[in-house]
Amino acid sequence: MTDSKATTASTPAGADRPRPRPAAGGRPRDDDDRGRRRTGGRRRRVCIMCADHIRYVDYKNVSFLRRFVSDRARIETRRRTSACAKHQRALSNAIKRARHLALLPYTPDHIRISQGR
Repeated sequence: MTDSKATTASTPAGADRPRPRPAAGGRPRDDDDRGRRRTGGRRRRVCIMCADHIRYVDYKNVSFLRRFVSDRARIETRRRTSACAKHQRALSNAIKRARHLALLPYTPDHIRISQGR
Protein backbone atom coordinates (compact mmCIF):
# COMPACT_ATOMS: atom_id res chain seq x y z
CA MET A 1 0.00 0.00 0.00
CA THR A 2 1.28 3.41 -0.92
CA ASP A 3 0.75 6.31 1.31
CA SER A 4 -1.24 9.21 -0.25
CA LYS A 5 0.88 11.72 1.66
CA ALA A 6 4.00 10.45 -0.04
CA THR A 7 2.64 11.14 -3.54
CA THR A 8 1.54 14.69 -2.75
CA ALA A 9 4.81 15.52 -1.04
CA SER A 10 6.83 14.52 -4.14
CA THR A 11 5.03 17.00 -6.43
CA PRO A 12 6.53 20.48 -6.41
CA ALA A 13 4.56 23.32 -4.89
CA GLY A 14 2.26 25.01 -7.41
CA ALA A 15 2.52 22.25 -10.04
CA ASP A 16 -1.25 22.15 -10.41
CA ARG A 17 -1.29 25.90 -11.12
CA PRO A 18 -0.83 26.87 -14.81
CA ARG A 19 2.40 28.61 -15.70
CA PRO A 20 2.18 32.23 -16.90
CA ARG A 21 2.35 32.56 -20.67
CA PRO A 22 5.41 34.31 -22.07
CA ALA A 23 5.03 37.92 -23.05
CA ALA A 24 5.67 39.27 -26.53
CA GLY A 25 9.41 39.52 -25.87
CA GLY A 26 9.69 35.83 -24.98
CA ARG A 27 10.27 36.31 -21.28
CA PRO A 28 7.75 35.06 -18.72
CA ARG A 29 5.07 37.52 -17.76
CA ASP A 30 5.08 38.71 -14.16
CA ASP A 31 2.17 40.10 -12.22
CA ASP A 32 3.92 43.45 -11.86
CA ASP A 33 4.10 43.89 -15.68
CA ARG A 34 0.43 44.81 -15.86
CA GLY A 35 0.86 48.33 -14.51
CA ARG A 36 3.79 49.31 -16.74
CA ARG A 37 3.48 51.03 -20.08
CA ARG A 38 5.23 49.70 -23.13
CA THR A 39 8.39 51.54 -24.01
CA GLY A 40 8.94 50.14 -27.49
CA GLY A 41 6.71 49.64 -30.48
CA ARG A 42 4.63 51.96 -32.57
CA ARG A 43 2.07 54.48 -31.49
CA ARG A 44 -1.40 53.78 -32.80
CA ARG A 45 -2.35 56.11 -35.62
CA VAL A 46 -5.30 58.39 -35.04
CA CYS A 47 -8.39 58.09 -37.21
CA ILE A 48 -8.19 60.63 -40.05
CA MET A 49 -11.86 61.49 -39.82
CA CYS A 50 -11.83 61.86 -36.04
CA ALA A 51 -8.83 64.18 -36.30
CA ASP A 52 -10.54 66.34 -38.95
CA HIS A 53 -13.87 66.25 -37.05
CA ILE A 54 -15.74 64.75 -40.02
CA ARG A 55 -19.26 63.90 -38.88
CA TYR A 56 -20.64 62.54 -42.14
CA VAL A 57 -18.76 60.54 -44.81
CA ASP A 58 -20.18 61.84 -48.08
CA TYR A 59 -20.64 59.21 -50.78
CA LYS A 60 -20.41 61.95 -53.46
CA ASN A 61 -16.87 62.91 -52.44
CA VAL A 62 -15.20 60.43 -54.78
CA SER A 63 -11.66 61.79 -54.41
CA PHE A 64 -11.85 61.24 -50.65
CA LEU A 65 -13.32 57.75 -50.99
CA ARG A 66 -10.67 56.64 -53.51
CA ARG A 67 -8.07 56.87 -50.74
CA PHE A 68 -9.84 53.98 -49.00
CA VAL A 69 -10.21 51.73 -52.07
CA SER A 70 -7.28 49.55 -53.17
CA ASP A 71 -5.95 49.29 -56.70
CA ARG A 72 -7.97 46.09 -57.00
CA ALA A 73 -11.16 48.03 -56.15
CA ARG A 74 -11.47 46.51 -52.68
CA ILE A 75 -12.36 48.42 -49.55
CA GLU A 76 -9.22 48.76 -47.44
CA THR A 77 -9.16 47.35 -43.92
CA ARG A 78 -9.09 49.39 -40.72
CA ARG A 79 -5.50 48.42 -40.18
CA ARG A 80 -4.44 49.97 -43.48
CA THR A 81 -6.65 53.04 -43.33
CA SER A 82 -6.23 53.67 -39.58
CA ALA A 83 -9.92 54.51 -39.28
CA CYS A 84 -11.88 53.92 -36.11
CA ALA A 85 -14.70 51.36 -36.15
CA LYS A 86 -17.43 53.99 -36.43
CA HIS A 87 -15.87 55.73 -39.41
CA GLN A 88 -14.86 52.46 -41.09
CA ARG A 89 -18.52 51.40 -41.11
CA ALA A 90 -19.51 54.79 -42.52
CA LEU A 91 -16.75 54.53 -45.14
CA SER A 92 -17.85 51.10 -46.30
CA ASN A 93 -21.47 52.25 -46.60
CA ALA A 94 -20.43 55.37 -48.53
CA ILE A 95 -18.22 53.33 -50.89
CA LYS A 96 -21.06 50.88 -51.51
CA ARG A 97 -23.46 53.75 -52.27
CA ALA A 98 -20.94 55.35 -54.61
CA ARG A 99 -20.47 52.03 -56.40
CA HIS A 100 -24.21 51.61 -56.79
CA LEU A 101 -24.42 55.05 -58.43
CA ALA A 102 -21.40 54.23 -60.66
CA LEU A 103 -19.19 56.85 -59.00
CA LEU A 104 -16.69 54.16 -57.96
CA PRO A 105 -15.90 50.88 -59.73
CA TYR A 106 -16.85 47.43 -58.49
CA THR A 107 -13.97 45.72 -60.33
CA PRO A 108 -10.39 46.72 -61.15
CA ASP A 109 -11.15 46.51 -64.87
CA HIS A 110 -13.07 49.78 -64.65
CA ILE A 111 -10.48 51.85 -62.79
CA ARG A 112 -9.23 54.82 -64.77
CA ILE A 113 -5.52 55.40 -64.49
CA SER A 114 -4.64 59.08 -64.53
CA GLN A 115 -1.25 59.89 -66.02
CA GLY A 116 -0.95 63.39 -64.57
CA ARG A 117 -1.16 65.24 -67.91
